[in-house]
Amino acid sequence: MAATPESIEQTFIAARAASEGKATSITAIDVSERLVITDVFLVVSGSSERQVRALVDDVEEAMHKAGSKRLRREGLEGEAHWVLLDFGNVMVHVQQDEDREFYALEKLWGDCPIIELPEDITVDEGNESSLAAYFASASEDGDGRPEGEA
Repeated sequence: MAATPESIEQTFIAARAASEGKATSITAIDVSERLVITDVFLVVSGSSERQVRALVDDVEEAMHKAGSKRLRREGLEGEAHWVLLDFGNVMVHVQQDEDREFYALEKLWGDCPIIELPEDITVDEGNESSLAAYFASASEDGDGRPEGEA
């Protein structure tokens, strides 16, 4: 069973808000066949604690306006390295770049389909970390690790 149309629409709303907040490496993963608690993981990156906090505010505001109720929020206390926003069918992971690279959720859930985002949801290429290059080299190597890593 794939993610529901409602879940996909909620994902697009959250992704669009993150994009407008200059999030980088916006990725939507359909986890509906693996998890019963949610349909989609939306994973986005911010370059600093301040940007992560701003992205959280942007996503929460957009989802609230769309009528999606936040069920839970974790990780905002402290330095906000990784904040999880639970909207039921969609869970939004807002991570600082270094934490995104370290935890590598895309690799962890690599057997799940990626949801293609609409063209108006863009990534600010000028601020993008080495994350995209890391995952590109990992997929080219074929063993899930960038070339040269044993």
